[in-house]
Amino acid sequence: MSRIGKRPIPIPSGVEVSVESGLVRVKGPKGELELRIDPEMIVTRENGTLHVQRPSEERRHKQLHGLYRTLIANMVQGVTEGYRKDLEIQGVGYRAALEGKTLVLNVGFSHPVRIDPPAGISFVLDSPTRIGVVGIDKQLVGEIAAQIRRVRPPEPYKGKGIRYLGEQIRRKAGKAGKARK
Repeated sequence: MSRIGKRPIPIPSGVEVSVESGLVRVKGPKGELELRIDPEMIVTRENGTLHVQRPSEERRHKQLHGLYRTLIANMVQGVTEGYRKDLEIQGVGYRAALEGKTLVLNVGFSHPVRIDPPAGISFVLDSPTRIGVVGIDKQLVGEIAAQIRRVRPPEPYKGKGIRYLGEQIRRKAGKAGKARK
């Protein structure tokens, strides 16, 4: 049995979980999420916890077992606490600003780059060089953070660009580090 899949998912107070045929809905203080699951997988609710079970020992069922348990646990955590991904901007003159809900990045291009948040995502600026992507859907928060990073990924020579908070960039020596003849 999957070690991840067999762990029960605790349901905190204030969270409603409804399990219908092939659809799991989780509603909490921060919002509502739903997930369409394989109809063969069995999701049961027992006194404050959810259990995901697989119908057989087939390889496919083993793979889906841990996956669905993790996705449902992420949904429960998302509607109670939410998720946040932090990015930092490094470079002279590089900065971010908010215009309403739109994130405006000035990162060395001839024009500012504007990013509109999709539904369920908001941007938080801790400083002009620190961006927070906040939402209840873990996958969407990570995807939007990756899109922001893709605007100007950190380069290996001076380290300028947008990086995740705490990300280490491997630096290259450049021309001055090259051996002379």
